[in-house]
Amino acid sequence: MSRSDNDSWDLTSSVGGTATVVAAQRAIASRGQDPLINDPYAEPLVRAVGGDVVRTMLDGGDVPDGAAALDRQQLAEAMAVRTRFYDSLFTDAAGAGVRQAVVLASGLDTRAYRLPWPAGSVVYEIDQPAVIEFKTATLAGLGVEPAATQCAIAVDLRDDWPKALVDNGLDAGSPTAWIAEGLLIYLPPAAQDQLFDDITRLSAPGSYLATEYIPDASAFSEDRSRGVAEGFRRFGFDGELSQLVYQGRRSSVVEYLTACGWEVSAQSLEEAYAANGFELPGDDMFAAFSDARIVSAVLTGKPLP
Repeated sequence: MSRSDNDSWDLTSSVGGTATVVAAQRAIASRGQDPLINDPYAEPLVRAVGGDVVRTMLDGGDVPDGAAALDRQQLAEAMAVRTRFYDSLFTDAAGAGVRQAVVLASGLDTRAYRLPWPAGSVVYEIDQPAVIEFKTATLAGLGVEPAATQCAIAVDLRDDWPKALVDNGLDAGSPTAWIAEGLLIYLPPAAQDQLFDDITRLSAPGSYLATEYIPDASAFSEDRSRGVAEGFRRFGFDGELSQLVYQGRRSSVVEYLTACGWEVSAQSLEEAYAANGFELPGDDMFAAFSDARIVSAVLTGKPLP
């Protein structure tokens, strides 16, 4: 089903289903004697969601011939690159004295529970009500407690989430660390710009931000995403990626944030893989995202009105 302006989801449908697949990748990357990342809560959460993702991605055999781009080692490495990048944004910000953090479209993110937060840190999580309720209740039922003060806010990003954040205690006069991980492609182009405008408005100088930029949205067109979708279907996700994302010309994340007063750094996927000691796979799936960038930024000053 294609996206609409007022659609909603849980962790088994639409955009929510991708959050479950991503958490399953984190679970795979956390396995073994020398895991690539350490997310002990990803697998219990995915198992609590249940369904085909558990049966195939966590418990099934490896992918069949012809889907080498989606073997478990490559899934683990891809998620290690992504997770380490966003983890380091929060830990770097905390090391610089930032004590409030926001996870936008948090899904099954567990950073509030597993990162070494300094005393006095507050982590705000924003997502659809059904997603927030499921994750919070499941981890509480497992006896898992947050490592920082956690504030889970059940609000759609299409609604007035900035007001919800401030009403729940965010101090816009103090620096904030923000992550928008795997989010932008699920927003219309104009909503992407509005998201960064809202983040900037709520951020004091010294704030941190991490996100990604995929210049060519045609990577998610039906023709180009079919191979990726077929691979993930073997792992239990039967959504059609081309129907979940918004096409259309987008602002350059790097240029837009720079104009908003952020000092921006960007890495290609090849550079990010190399920085983690991995080699970027040379198959068609990764080639479709050759122009993608992971982006981090620090707010140095407010833009002119």
